Parts: sequence; structure tokens; C-alpha cells
Amino acid sequence: MKLPLRRWLLGIAAALLLGAGALVWVVSTRLPTDDEVAARIADTFEKRFGVALKVGGAHWELFPVPMLVLTDIATDQPRPITLRRVSAQLQLAPLLRRVIAVDEIEIDGLVLPRASVRAFRGKGPKPQEGGAGVVALPAPWTLAPVPVEQVRWRDVSWIDRRDISLAYDGDIRFDPGWRPRQARIERAGTPLPVRLRLDRQAGQDRWRTRIDAGGGTWNGVSRLETLPDGKLQLSADLEPRQIDIESLVQAFGRRTSIAGRFSGTTRLSAEAASAEELGALVRNLHTRTTFSVQPATLTKLDVAKAVSTAGISRGGTTRLDELTGTLDTQGTEDGVVMQYSNLKARSGVLTASGNLKVFNRKLDGEIAVDLVDGVVGVPLKLGGTMSDPELSLTGAALTGAAIGSAVLPGVGTAIGARVGQQVQKLFGTDKPKAKPANRAKPAARPTQAAPRQ
Repeated sequence: MKLPLRRWLLGIAAALLLGAGALVWVVSTRLPTDDEVAARIADTFEKRFGVALKVGGAHWELFPVPMLVLTDIATDQPRPITLRRVSAQLQLAPLLRRVIAVDEIEIDGLVLPRASVRAFRGKGPKPQEGGAGVVALPAPWTLAPVPVEQVRWRDVSWIDRRDISLAYDGDIRFDPGWRPRQARIERAGTPLPVRLRLDRQAGQDRWRTRIDAGGGTWNGVSRLETLPDGKLQLSADLEPRQIDIESLVQAFGRRTSIAGRFSGTTRLSAEAASAEELGALVRNLHTRTTFSVQPATLTKLDVAKAVSTAGISRGGTTRLDELTGTLDTQGTEDGVVMQYSNLKARSGVLTASGNLKVFNRKLDGEIAVDLVDGVVGVPLKLGGTMSDPELSLTGAALTGAAIGSAVLPGVGTAIGARVGQQVQKLFGTDKPKAKPANRAKPAARPTQAAPRQ
């Protein structure tokens, strides 16, 4: 019994090996060669986008699973988009039916200069029903209902207009219709985690959203909706909790003039004309965050010095018990506009309120500093840049502030009137008029010299 069983098992193994060999032969006869793959990809890319593409290498691997590997890819642009390696692991059974079903795509070492990426705007393929048009395939090849199960990427770098390069790692698992089932995007190489995670809820276009940033969290729910006119609308409601501002900003290669941890609420919204313009969701993104920082420090401004000296103040620090306000951000073709409104700061007897606009790192705003619970209001102009902010008195306040500084040796001194804008109330209505008469007295000196003649 043992011998027939052994022979039977050996026969099955031999049949399986022969079958596998035949399967490999069938697949290999239907698939193009490595050189054909590289040439076809480059040719199709140039026809679709109008930009030449260099593919350094292309290779098919059939064992242990079918896999296509491309290496050393670069666009023919003044500053090319480059890709060190990308691999696609395919499902074998659909492949035999000329159906593309990818288990996993891995991207390693992709560099995306902003100016080069903009050259492809509006040139992408138009998705058809079920997303079949996202990838253009020659007939009779087609896409499976879920063309790609998962995409992973490492060291994908975005280079912005200021030539700041930021690297990201992450992965996405897809449901039908290119809907993310799960997603993770993470800034690479930061001291504290800066990570976005999405989990789809019960097959709906709603995702549980978890963000780790600056040692705190920014969690909530995101939604994607197709409007009656065909537009896509993205929205999210998030709650930032105890996020360190300096750590968050530094993770994206920026600097800030405010230190502290903030909490509050965030509303996010964006629209795209259609599914083919998904990039517009990022470019048109609008956020509104109502925040509170307790305590807060202005790390590059000394408000007390600006008030007491009536001059331009640069550098220094201002410690605040609390800073609150609303931050609106709006994406534009030329960058993100940040608008701070309803700003209110409190530090002991000093309070301040104002508004500020930040665009391309330039500051433009006004702040009214009140001393002793609003008894004195000093209007200040906030200008300069994010790296070198400056405070100065507004034009309406300069004349009176020069006088007011003589009786304002410190911020805690109560004057009892608005410095600069209400100078006459401070010194009395008659005193300013008397000064010209006093200055006219020297004109009488020549008459005093008459007796010497």
C-alpha cells in the first residue's frame, strides 16, 4: 500500500510541475518582452501627456508570483520627475484572461517637483463608470472591478515652490470605485509622528480620520460626496487636541512665531469639477480652525517694547496666558492664504485683539493692545515676514505715541485715554493750541536790541 501511495503522490507532483511549466509558457507567450514593455510604457506616456519618458529598465518576474518591475524612470523636463523603482504584483488567473488585477504596487524613491507636476494638470485619463478609465489599456486588456488592491510607497518627496523637499511614506487599500478602504500617510524622519490614518465606515463614503501631530491628536470624520451637478465635494470635521505648534510646523520645514499647544475645532471643505480633477481637491482646500493656546509665547515679538517705545520692534518674546482666534486657510494657484481673525490675547493686565493675513510668508495685520482691562488701546501694525516679524505703531498713533511714551515708561502704567488717537483728551484741548504762541516769542528779540543803536 505504501509503494502505490508514494507513486501516486509523485505522479501528482509531476503533474503539478508540468502544469505549472505549461502555465508559465502560456503566460510568457502572451506577455510582451522586457524591452517591449519599456518602449510601450514610454510611448503611451508621451502620447497621453505630451512629455517624453525614459524607462531605464523593465522586467517581468513570473515566480513566485507574476510581477512587473520598472526602474530608473524620469520625465524629459527641465526639472524631471524621477522614480527609482516601482513594482506591480499581479494576480495570475485574471492575467490569463487578459484582465489586470494587481495585488500590490510598491513605489520607492519618487521625486515630485511642483513645477514639473503642474505640467500634467488636466491631461490625465478620464475615469469611466467603475473607474475603468483611470488606466488606459490596449484592447482586449481590461481592468478588474478592484484593479489595485494595495499601494505602498516609501521616500516619496514633494518639492514646493520654495524648494523645500518633504518625504512621505504610506499605503492605501482600495475598495471598488477606487475608494480607499484604509489609508496611511506619514511624514518620514520626524522626531514626533506626523501621521494621517483613514478607515472607511461600513462601505459608505465616510472615513474615520485620525491624525497624530505635534504630540497631540487631530481626529474626526471625513466625507466624500458626488453632487447633483457631478462635482466632488470633500469635507471633514476634526478636533485638534494639545498639538504643539512648533513641532507641527517644523515637521513641514517651516518656522513659526508662536509657541504653545493648541486645541479647538476644524472644518475642512474642498470641491473638484469631476473625478478626473482629484488634484483640485488639494489645490482648492479650505479649512477653518477655531483655536485656543494656553499658555502661548510670541517667540519673535516683544509687544510691551513696541508699546512703550513707540518704535518698530523686532525680536524679543511676549508671554501670554491665553491666545484664541480663528484661522482660515485657502489654497490658491500661488500658495496658501492664511487669515487670522478675532485674535484675542491675554497676559495679566495686558489684553490685545486683532487680525492678521499671512501669504507667501509675508505678514499684514493690526493689533490693538489694551492696558488695564481696556482702559488704554494702542493700535499696532504687524508686518515683516514669518522669520522676521515686526511691530510698529500705526500712522494714526505715531504723533501721540511719541508724547505718550514720555508718560508710559512701562506697559502697566494707566494713562486713561487712547494713546495717539486721543492726544487732545490726554493733554487737554487748550494745551496743543498754546504751543504755537510760545514758539512765536523768540520773534520779538530783534525789538529788544533796538536801544543799542
